[in-house]
Amino acid sequence: MRPDTSLPCQRGWRLLFTLAAAALLAACAAPGAAPPTAAAAADLAPTGTLRAAINFGNPILATRDAASGEPRGVSVDLAREAAKRLGLPIELVTFTSAGQVVEAVKARSVDLAFVAIDPVRAADTEYTAPYVIIEGAYLVRQNSPIRSNAEVDRAGHRIAVGRGSAYDLYLRRELKAATLVQAPTSPAVTDLFLAQNLEVAAGVKQQLQADAQRLPGLRLLDGRFMVIEQAMGVPKGRLVAQRWLSHYIEDMKASGFVAQALARHGIQGAAVAPSQARP
Repeated sequence: MRPDTSLPCQRGWRLLFTLAAAALLAACAAPGAAPPTAAAAADLAPTGTLRAAINFGNPILATRDAASGEPRGVSVDLAREAAKRLGLPIELVTFTSAGQVVEAVKARSVDLAFVAIDPVRAADTEYTAPYVIIEGAYLVRQNSPIRSNAEVDRAGHRIAVGRGSAYDLYLRRELKAATLVQAPTSPAVTDLFLAQNLEVAAGVKQQLQADAQRLPGLRLLDGRFMVIEQAMGVPKGRLVAQRWLSHYIEDMKASGFVAQALARHGIQGAAVAPSQARP
């Protein structure tokens, strides 16, 4: 009888497959190691295309190019570089407010977002560590009796905020006496503040500084009322993607990529976030 030589071969292939699978699982589970690129790409972009949310409501993160109309900014650069490293085509999905971005993440109509870390949003979003820190500030009229941040939260004071923004969520939790009046987007805050003759406008410091320069009779209060930590986020449960992005964003901070992007796009009033331990 001719000996059956297929059994050792089958066992060999099974062993190789088992070892490869074990190595893959170990790479995913090893502390301090980024997940394999293929696994991260599959988890992050299940459609095969990385759908990155770009928020024009925060000019520190993204704006439209004056000549081409195309999105530009630090968030755009980070999204494109991530797609390049993962070997994925990219689709930039644009929004006019952070609230719209958060809803898109919740609906899973986008795969990647650049949003401020907030405990309310954490119900639907897996975050990386922050990559940029932004200051939240208050804007008042030149003749306003309000002279400091501590004087804002008083009875009778109405504060304009961008609906669903990080500072909207923060002020909802923190205010004791003042009331919030929501603008549809963050860039519309100052217009609402003026149109409704409100006492205070709240928002990203850079945006309010630009408004104070283009409109007469306005001033910023000194200092800041909060620090906004901008991070990368993915839909809840995409833990392999979140872990890969957590390693990625630490690389981008350490290499100078984030600082160079901020400088290249002329961004002031934002700082690169400190490095953090990798998961």
